Amino acid sequence: MYRLRLLIPLTLCLIQYSVFCQIDDDYSKSLVNFEHYEVLMQEIKGIRKERLISFDQLLKFQKDSKTIILDTRSKDKYEAKHIKGAINLPFTEFTTGNLRAIIPDTDTRIIIYCNNNFEGDEKYFSGKFFTPDMQGKRTMIKGEGMFNPKTITLALNIPTYLGLYGYGYRNIYELDELVNIDDPRLILDGTNGMKLLKFKSLSQLQGR
Repeated sequence: MYRLRLLIPLTLCLIQYSVFCQIDDDYSKSLVNFEHYEVLMQEIKGIRKERLISFDQLLKFQKDSKTIILDTRSKDKYEAKHIKGAINLPFTEFTTGNLRAIIPDTDTRIIIYCNNNFEGDEKYFSGKFFTPDMQGKRTMIKGEGMFNPKTITLALNIPTYLGLYGYGYRNIYELDELVNIDDPRLILDGTNGMKLLKFKSLSQLQGR
């Protein structure tokens, strides 16, 4: 009898839990699949490693009419300052239709860059980093010791590369160099980029 009294509440709990699970799972699933990203990441890891280029290589490729430089930062950051000649499609607007509208040929050489490729301008090219120990957070990314907190770079280039590859583009290159904003090789365009160019030109005329 004692066992029966224990068994009845336990059975009722199991029934309630089963009903709850059925109710909680009774909705249309979102079109999100984490495993798809895992598969893509494994496929592109080696390919991307062979497509990392210097800024000099970017400038050389840019002379080819079948090459485009794609800036996937927000529209306002792009309009303020970007590499001269780059086109813009914010990462948040990636769809098959939007991408094919600006890059119809999936064999086009695409060169990507992001904020983390530049130093010296935190207003328009602010680096994307997070240091877990600054806020008492920890990460399983290995530091100097076993699982020590360390600064994590969260550059837009990674999801951009993954997204482009997932949408069928295969000729993707990524700027690998950290370029100073005052580098003479760097020509910027945009509402604030043009001001910088004029300032540089004036400085050069004055022999600075």
